[in-house]
Amino acid sequence: MAAKEFIVAIELGSSKVTGIAGKKNLDGSISVLAVVKEDSSSFIRKGVVYNINQTVQCISSIVKKLSSALKAEISRVYVGVGGQSIVSVKNVIVKDLPEGTVVSQDLVNELMDMNRAMSYQDKIILDAAVQEYKVDSLLQLNPVGIQCSRLEGNYLNVLWRKSFYNNVYNCFDMARVTIADMFPAPQVLADSVLTDAEKRSGCVLVDLGADTTTVSVYYKNILRHLVVIPLGGNNITKDIASLQMEESEAEAMKLKYASAYTDAENIDSTKTYPIDSERNVECRKFIEIVEGRMQEIIENVRHQIPLEFADRLLGGIILTGGGSNMKDIDKAFRNYMKIEKIRIAKFVRQTVTSSSADTLAHNGTMNTVLAILAKGEMNCAGEETPEPGDLFGQDQTVRQDSVAAEAFQPNRPMTPAGQSGVRQPADAGGSGGGRLDKANDIAINEGGTQQPAENNTGKGKKNAKRSISKLKIWFDKFLKEPEE
Repeated sequence: MAAKEFIVAIELGSSKVTGIAGKKNLDGSISVLAVVKEDSSSFIRKGVVYNINQTVQCISSIVKKLSSALKAEISRVYVGVGGQSIVSVKNVIVKDLPEGTVVSQDLVNELMDMNRAMSYQDKIILDAAVQEYKVDSLLQLNPVGIQCSRLEGNYLNVLWRKSFYNNVYNCFDMARVTIADMFPAPQVLADSVLTDAEKRSGCVLVDLGADTTTVSVYYKNILRHLVVIPLGGNNITKDIASLQMEESEAEAMKLKYASAYTDAENIDSTKTYPIDSERNVECRKFIEIVEGRMQEIIENVRHQIPLEFADRLLGGIILTGGGSNMKDIDKAFRNYMKIEKIRIAKFVRQTVTSSSADTLAHNGTMNTVLAILAKGEMNCAGEETPEPGDLFGQDQTVRQDSVAAEAFQPNRPMTPAGQSGVRQPADAGGSGGGRLDKANDIAINEGGTQQPAENNTGKGKKNAKRSISKLKIWFDKFLKEPEE
């Protein structure tokens, strides 16, 4: 049965593009209806589209597969973007007011519009987060209703390079897929994996991806800082591949043996890991390669936390993404960042149901696309896709209705002789013509009062089948009757 109401989300990741369709239930849970994944390592790097044609083909393929699984057309999709060059920038908008002015919601909206109208060279504003308002000399989170003569709005604008933004839009346009809305993936991810207490008390969300690591700092329920570090799990894989092996083999070794942190006393100098049937690598050397790159990533995360919030992170550090599955990743962050409170967000906070075990796997890889799905509001369902077996059956039914209506039309004009169309009674012979008239009489007598053609067609398939059945009965009699 075709789905009539659903939301479709697409995440453009560095390692894979994921499309998901689902619906939000009244209790807040999410029912996943279909999921499609395709490898994107050949056309998306560090979260940015660089091969337009391959991206278009991938989007078209994902939408087509989802549509097939849902048995319905997809009218629009929600898109989550991230990756390199996404950065947050502070901005201040000041408006002087007449003495005694009471701040209204319209005035607050006007300040936000002025902020969004800001122009940045080669960059576009993806989103804007209100930090606080300064009403005369007092700081307020909500200034509406307060009397003042000067209103100052402090904003955090999330920027992305304009060329990257245009590339994404062009890809979906070329794939003939309408974008319902485009979300900054780090922000929708935070809404789905962070608790209200963590956002309020101050925390750092670290999304460990394949090509990038995204750092988001929250304090008092407000996004305070956002940056994308161009380092990820693939860098560790490439470092291991420097031992003269294929990257696929290096990735397999990373998944099997790599640990983000190992105590010095636990390193066995005599132990080795097999590279292939003839070569091995020393355990100590392998650990140094993995931990060296992991330490670099963590140090970059630490340096991206603004000093004003460094000692206010009572909510600790929350790790998510595919990279958070590495063994002892929490120990590594605890050791290098000197923060004890570490949590690994393996799944979103919403209740999710799905028939796919891969979708429900608590490994952090589905968190972002599920968060985009949860953020969507509009129904993405288009027209119902007909069943393959009905492609010709429907036309045949319509054709049968039309033939039946014409067969029992009382004043049906005959096609002039010599023209194409139904054969003339004179051409078929006198007896044949008489029998055709007789057929008309039989049909009229059996069916009751004859109705106009347009009313017969409106009776639907049931009347059409009955009429055709009567025609077949008469035709059989016609073949068996001897010529007079």
